[in-house]
Amino acid sequence: MYRGPARPANHSRFIFLDPRAHNFYPDWDRAANVNVAILRRDAGRNPHDKDIAALVGELSMRSDEFRARWAAHNVRRHYSGTKFFNHPVVGLLELTYQAMELEDDPGHTLTVYPAVPGSPSEEALKLLASWAATENIVQSPKPSLDLRASTKGEV
Repeated sequence: MYRGPARPANHSRFIFLDPRAHNFYPDWDRAANVNVAILRRDAGRNPHDKDIAALVGELSMRSDEFRARWAAHNVRRHYSGTKFFNHPVVGLLELTYQAMELEDDPGHTLTVYPAVPGSPSEEALKLLASWAATENIVQSPKPSLDLRASTKGEV
């Protein structure tokens, strides 16, 4: 994910400003089109949102590819489909996705990316999950049992 100086990670910046995005998305053109369509929809829903306006302005100035897509005025929301990702360790991942608007939290969407059961992508995700779980165990601080810190009557 793209992190500029003093900026949080941002998916749109990653797609249009980070050259690694072209390798990460085997179908970069499709990923870019979908990203702009969703951003345009969000901008239409929130016309006075300064953060969206600033992001669109920044991307328009810094990316010819973004500027051309923004000018096309494509507005839509993709709630389900298939996406492809090139992971640097496990390789190509083919994941279906389902996006759900969170009714109790307007403006937020939960997107789930499962792999088809038994597929190479499922095996790759299992491998990545096992690495993450192992890393969490290794980095977790060990509980300390310091009896000197307790006071009378505490357990």
